[in-house]
Amino acid sequence: MALASAFGAMLRTADGVRIDAAHTPNGSLDLGIVVAHGFTGTWRGPDTRRIVHVLSKFGGVVSFDFRGHGRSGGQSTVGDLEVLDVDAAVKHARAIGYRRIATVGFSMGAAVVVRHAALHRGVDGVVSVSGPARWYYRGTKPMRQVHWAIERWHGRLAARLAKRTRIAGAGWNPIPLPPYKAAALVAPTPLLIVHGDSDPFFPTEHAYQLYECAAEPKELWIESGYGHAEAAATPDLVRKIGHWVSRTKTP
Repeated sequence: MALASAFGAMLRTADGVRIDAAHTPNGSLDLGIVVAHGFTGTWRGPDTRRIVHVLSKFGGVVSFDFRGHGRSGGQSTVGDLEVLDVDAAVKHARAIGYRRIATVGFSMGAAVVVRHAALHRGVDGVVSVSGPARWYYRGTKPMRQVHWAIERWHGRLAARLAKRTRIAGAGWNPIPLPPYKAAALVAPTPLLIVHGDSDPFFPTEHAYQLYECAAEPKELWIESGYGHAEAAATPDLVRKIGHWVSRTKTP
């Protein structure tokens, strides 16, 4: 299956970080979809490119590398200042001319798009896929490994060498607004929460907490057999998400 052509762009965030991005048009300016990858991901990776290809059937897509990832500058703050990266991508989609903008985030990117909608607003729909509801969760082995990579100098070195992910070592000060509290502030923008019942990182309690804290309009999909984030997202699931964002709009 050939992937849709993407046009590269270099964005700049409000705090001056260069963000490597791409625009995949679909011939219409009605809907722009901003795709936010997970921790250690990149828009150039095959899983993200596959998702972009499917979503481009529903709208033009802006994908990008978070700070500290891939070819973007800066260091990863693992969900805090990344809201500025999403905001730069949303503004880029607006500058292209898209009339409606939806954000679709995976894992860390899911937490960021929810926080962005709460803090910056300006979008017409938000999709959180495989996202955490709260910070510092260590209840699964994969998440304990993630915390090792973030909190220990040798973990940060391993992430840099293996994944080209540069992680800030100073930690959070202050602690950013957690996703479940941000979810309460997203309305009236429609919010879709998608989570797998086989997610090895975050159990479904995270999805239920996000949903219960959010106000209408909101939807919750618990997908049978679905694992975690981009790597496990089937074309059918991505198409379902595409149909949802194609018909959503902030009142």
